[in-house]
Amino acid sequence: MMNNQWENRYASGPQEVKQMDTEQLRKHFLIEKIFEADQIHLTLSHYDRFITGGAMPVSSALALPNPDNLKANYFLERRELGIINVGGKGKIQADGDTYDLDFKEALYIGKGTEKINFSSADPSDPAKFYFNSAPAHHRYPTKKVTRAEAEIVTTGSLENSNHRTINKLLVASVVETCQLQMGMTELKPGSVWNTMPAHTHDRRMEVYFYFEVPEGQSVCHFMGQPTESRHIWMQNEQAVISPPWSVHAGAGTSNYTFIWGMAGENLDYGDMDVCAINELK
Repeated sequence: MMNNQWENRYASGPQEVKQMDTEQLRKHFLIEKIFEADQIHLTLSHYDRFITGGAMPVSSALALPNPDNLKANYFLERRELGIINVGGKGKIQADGDTYDLDFKEALYIGKGTEKINFSSADPSDPAKFYFNSAPAHHRYPTKKVTRAEAEIVTTGSLENSNHRTINKLLVASVVETCQLQMGMTELKPGSVWNTMPAHTHDRRMEVYFYFEVPEGQSVCHFMGQPTESRHIWMQNEQAVISPPWSVHAGAGTSNYTFIWGMAGENLDYGDMDVCAINELK
């Protein structure tokens, strides 16, 4: 369909990535376009078969497609879906049930849901539905999660330029999922570093989506093995794929917000192998 864009990204190992130049790094890991008026963009990563996407309905509702690449009868036949709205007020219809989603609210939709439609309450201020999807083995109930219902942690410090609030929206302590986890980290004014100390977790992959980056500002995302790091400069409303073997951290020229989405072997949010800051190279 003309209003759907699909992209396929194959997995790369650390030795291969070590040889990549700037253009190759961006081609393999950076997702430059998430939102486009009246379009749905989908990117499949072969790390854990994780899909990153965005729906921006303006003139009419958008239906979640069923790409031929999935070889399924419908998108969520063997998958689960997590959505966070980063735009104006919107609605999501899931098999006839309607969920209103305001700015920075989340919705989990379980395996087996056949028809999903996205719409905006006001075309002049369209919703921007950012979503992640992972393979699922069990059907869990669809559930909306407001910011008030999230598990919230404030951590870091202004002295270390990483004072931030972590909103755990779609995690095991809030909603039942098979393997998908999503949350949102908001940096305080004056802070620029996220996820520091950096870490890896071989048990799962991750995708970062950066938004609320002020006009004229950028975020530098760091990836690679702890002693062989690389960087990708990113703009507002772009995402980056992080392999299980890679660190994932960023620093902006201003404070910003980012959504993290994960999938893999377990639902333990704290499962990570921390890298000492002064040992990064």
